[in-house]
Amino acid sequence: MLNNRLTPSQAWDKIKYYCAYQERGHQETKDKLYKFGLGSSDVDELLARLIEEGYLNEERFAIQFAGGKFRMKKWGKIKIQSELKMRRVSTYNIKTAMKEIDDNDYQSVLEKLVSEKWAALKSEQYIVRQAKTMRYMAQKGYETNLVSAAIQKLRNHAG
Repeated sequence: MLNNRLTPSQAWDKIKYYCAYQERGHQETKDKLYKFGLGSSDVDELLARLIEEGYLNEERFAIQFAGGKFRMKKWGKIKIQSELKMRRVSTYNIKTAMKEIDDNDYQSVLEKLVSEKWAALKSEQYIVRQAKTMRYMAQKGYETNLVSAAIQKLRNHAG
């Protein structure tokens, strides 16, 4: 887009829509502004204006991101936190977002995922079944101790 540089006012119209369409993190918004061919002072100025006018709010973004990934993709807290860190969201906003995930909902989703995976592996030997379930849950971003406890609970109820 080098010969397709935008003026700050053209960029403002586009970035306003970009942020209004969906919650965005500061870093991805900043990257988008640089792609418009703007210099750092224009980027900083537009970012400040987006924040002042309420188009950009990192805490709101973090909360929405965490909630969405948990509800829609059934991601665990480890994966969500890691993804937010990758997007350079502040530690404070990551902690705030994590508090929005209800512990009871989290536990029941974790147990349901463990139960489904466990059932899908019923032809496997116990040790293989446990290892595959643990690995699957780790990929989804769930805490090892919680997954182990859920497997144990499942086995106790199975008899």
